[in-house]
This record gives sequence, C-alpha cells and structure tokens, in this order.
Amino acid sequence: MQGTAEGRFTPYGVTTRGTIVTMLYRLEGEPAVTGSDFADVADGQFYSNAVAWASANGIVSGYGNGSFGPSDNVTREQMAVILHNYAVFKGYDVSASGDLSVFTDSGAISSWAQESMAWAVGSGLMSGKGSGVLDPSGTATRAELAQMFMNFCGQN
Repeated sequence: MQGTAEGRFTPYGVTTRGTIVTMLYRLEGEPAVTGSDFADVADGQFYSNAVAWASANGIVSGYGNGSFGPSDNVTREQMAVILHNYAVFKGYDVSASGDLSVFTDSGAISSWAQESMAWAVGSGLMSGKGSGVLDPSGTATRAELAQMFMNFCGQN
C-alpha cells in the first residue's frame, strides 16, 4: 500500500473497490491484460488493468449490471469475497469456516457473502469490531485492509 500523501497513511480513511483490486494485481506482479468488461472502468486509470485482470480471473464480477464501481467504498463483506475469490484463484486452502452466529449482526451478511465471510472469520483474516459486531456492510478502512492483507499474506 502507498500512503495518501507524503508522510500520511490515513488509517481510518475508506478504501475503494479499485484500490483492493489494484493491491491484488500488484501482488501478482501486474500481469499483462486486455480491456475491461465494465462500462465504468475507463482506460488509463490506476485501477484499469487491475480490474480487467481480476475480472478475467474470476476474482471480481461487478454489480451484475455491467458496472464495477471502482470508486465505490468497499464494504467488509465485499472485501472478504474478493480475498476469498483470490485465494481460490491461487489454489489456496479455503476450507476454514468460522461460526458467524457469534456476531450479533450475522443476519445482516448478504447471502452472496456468507461463505466468504465464514472463511475470512474462520481463517483469522477478519474478526469483529468489538461488542460482538462484524459490520459486514460497513466500509473497510485502510487500516482494516492492511491488516487483512498482512493476515492473508502471513498464511499463504
């Protein structure tokens, strides 16, 4: 990760969908790609190649309406799904499954994110935010993303 300005990391700043995909793309060594499948991903943006790569490899699928939302804030459940899809792409063991019922807001986890959230909790990539709250639809801060990447890279 790079800072947000010279000498600043902004740990409580929000993270975008384009940023998390760019981090994974850089982790992969920025392989060659061709254009994006998404109408809202213009060529020449810092995330353009990353989104094209992630889409081509089944790591992201967008919103289902032809858009990806690269500037949208990434939620904690979206972050779990993207990292889970990346782990599958890499051939990593994704059999870990945490008990989501221990979180008071487990009913707020979207159906499309259940498996990935259970994996993220079970593998130790994600934990609650205190007081039994997982906050699946809350935005992921830069500090949370950095910690999840450290946890992920430390296991694989």
